[in-house]
Amino acid sequence: MLKIAYHNIYKHPLPENHRFPMLKYELLPQQLLHEGTCTSNHFFEPSIPKDEHILRVHDSNYYSALKNLSLDARAARKIGFPLSEALVEREVIIADGTIKASEYALKYGIAMNIAGGTHHAFSNKGEAFCLLNDQAIGSRYLLKNGLASKILIVDLDVHQGNGTAEIFKNDTSVFTFSMHGKGNYPFKKEQSDLDIALENNTDDETYLNILKDTLPKLIEEQKPDFIYYLCGVDVLASDKLGKLGMTLNGCKERDHFVLQTCKNHQIPVMCSMGGGYSPDIKIIIEAHANRFRLAQEIFF
Repeated sequence: MLKIAYHNIYKHPLPENHRFPMLKYELLPQQLLHEGTCTSNHFFEPSIPKDEHILRVHDSNYYSALKNLSLDARAARKIGFPLSEALVEREVIIADGTIKASEYALKYGIAMNIAGGTHHAFSNKGEAFCLLNDQAIGSRYLLKNGLASKILIVDLDVHQGNGTAEIFKNDTSVFTFSMHGKGNYPFKKEQSDLDIALENNTDDETYLNILKDTLPKLIEEQKPDFIYYLCGVDVLASDKLGKLGMTLNGCKERDHFVLQTCKNHQIPVMCSMGGGYSPDIKIIIEAHANRFRLAQEIFF
């Protein structure tokens, strides 16, 4: 059964003027239920994880400052959201959703987190709406508990996974692959194990040819026994914060290829949603919903 992490705190613990980026976390589960792709049995509620899981990734001083709302003003501004107890709680629960979804992926082959993909969170700082790095926390959880020995992070958000790259720069048990827009934030990139920077307006055919040439080779070379997939839909041409040129069909084919490749190689995959900022919320929801439809089709 496809298991999906969702908690009502994912929605919008934010002032009204910051709500739009959060609407998809409210609307996506409703759409999946309405169309019959999922039932209530597919969803599970994450909770507050033990601090030790987070501290395997994040600096203790940074995490303490987050919890106590004592980050200095400059560090707080880089996050982009007003810092609050509700916001920190949300990020902590998202991390637990990814931990638990990782365990479900080991059982069922795939699992999802309605939120997550917070790849701009470094070991000792947050930025760009990311406080804690959920897939890094999930990776360290699996490794620490002997549930995986080699992890591949496939980050196909339009923005480079700079925080993820920093966290794992000296960790050979996790291979970081980021395929992103060359002209997109962050303008000072970190170095992933493999970075592919795409030109503005890269179309479906170009994007998919590169991905289809790269991912199978990585799996053959790295031999991962677990894959994290960060599947942002900000690769769409309509995205306000992206500069690529993909269509809805191209984005769907991207997801189909990644999920089918994981299935063919019998590698468990855990998906975090990542970014999506098209002006029309229906496009964002449709692009994300395609992934859940594909998961049901390919794995179940």
